[in-house]
Amino acid sequence: MTIELKMLAWAVVLGLIHVAIAATLSTRQRGLRWNAGSRDGEVAALTGAAARATRASANFLETFPFFAAAVLAVLVAQRADAHTALGAQIYLWARVAYLPVYLAGIPYLRTVVWAAALAGLLMVLGGLL
Repeated sequence: MTIELKMLAWAVVLGLIHVAIAATLSTRQRGLRWNAGSRDGEVAALTGAAARATRASANFLETFPFFAAAVLAVLVAQRADAHTALGAQIYLWARVAYLPVYLAGIPYLRTVVWAAALAGLLMVLGGLL
């Protein structure tokens, strides 16, 4: 299995972790009744770590489809190389770092880590261009 495909598989795991953490923190704040219910009607806005976890999860879900498409396209086109492998690793590890940095509320570091993930994604995409 290629490095790119391994990073894609681990990114799926990371996405599930994002969703689980966001759901857990949201449930702690809104209650089990809200989580188990139909969620109709107005709901209080999340605050603190629950809000940050939800935003981090949404942010991951915004970039993951592009990463997945780039990895799969590179593999189908047989254009994987050391550069695309490094890009996939940078994307994954930056996204791993992004969650705790966002949960901790560290503003500028969060942006730097996000930019690193984007750079990794662009490195993978570069294998196609």
